[in-house]
Amino acid sequence: MTITLRDARILVTGAAGRVGFPIARDLAVPELGNVVYGAARLSTPGDADRLRAAGVQAIRRDFAGGGDFADLPDVDYVFHAAAALGVAASRDWQYAFEVNAQSAGRLVERYARCRGFVYCSTGSAYAYQGPRPLREDDPPGAHIGSYSLSKIAGEAVVTFASRRFGTPVTIIRIFSTYGPTGGAPADRLELIVRGAPVPLHPDTPNRYNPIYEDDYVRLGVRALEVAACPPVVVNWSGSETVSLEEYCTYLGELVGHPARFVIDASAYWPLWPDTTKMHEILGRTRVPWREGFRRMVAARHPDLLGS
Repeated sequence: MTITLRDARILVTGAAGRVGFPIARDLAVPELGNVVYGAARLSTPGDADRLRAAGVQAIRRDFAGGGDFADLPDVDYVFHAAAALGVAASRDWQYAFEVNAQSAGRLVERYARCRGFVYCSTGSAYAYQGPRPLREDDPPGAHIGSYSLSKIAGEAVVTFASRRFGTPVTIIRIFSTYGPTGGAPADRLELIVRGAPVPLHPDTPNRYNPIYEDDYVRLGVRALEVAACPPVVVNWSGSETVSLEEYCTYLGELVGHPARFVIDASAYWPLWPDTTKMHEILGRTRVPWREGFRRMVAARHPDLLGS
């Protein structure tokens, strides 16, 4: 993996999470000469130790509850991955909007003079467009209730703050990240291993562009480097499109448990991104989906691989 960001001071929020940790870890490789701070709730035992072992300076911080973030260190770049996530965020819409929108605006204000700020949004901020890939100029929608709405609000607040302070920002709309530490494909892998059916949205095939850890680290760092005012808004995904049906069948072959499917009208509709703008601005991904899925299985179920 090639990272070009060197000799910089970088803050990664949500640094104990699936997206934030690999980015903080790889930016902290000693030969790059970066000083990397990882801010997170650190609520799981071992989170702080894992960051420190990777060369990241761990900071315990909850991004709810107000405050101006004046106590955080001065840095050149901010990768803001801290968030109230998914269905849990939808249970408490006020908390979701505080963390995903209001605190993001305050963080841009705190780092108004930084060289690059990345705000992690989501592909679930789009309204469903049927069987075609989602473009950056497509309308917003509440794919996952208040979570999606809070991320839409977050994009608006960050855009306002960027224009207000002249701060260079990239807004990445994240689609289906996965790797050894998890992700939606990993969740479906666990269903297959247990023999449980994988839900399918009725509009089959269910197309996705999963992005493996190595690639999302590289494209995440690139997003810091291309930040601009007004913000750059770009889908963030794998370059290859594959259906849920195809990749789950492949996972079943890898672990020796044939995948089963069930059509479910309540299943989330598939998040299928248009990658045209991403390829122009951030570049293409390098890990083919089959290779990435094999690596994921090897990390999570080595005893089943090839069984």
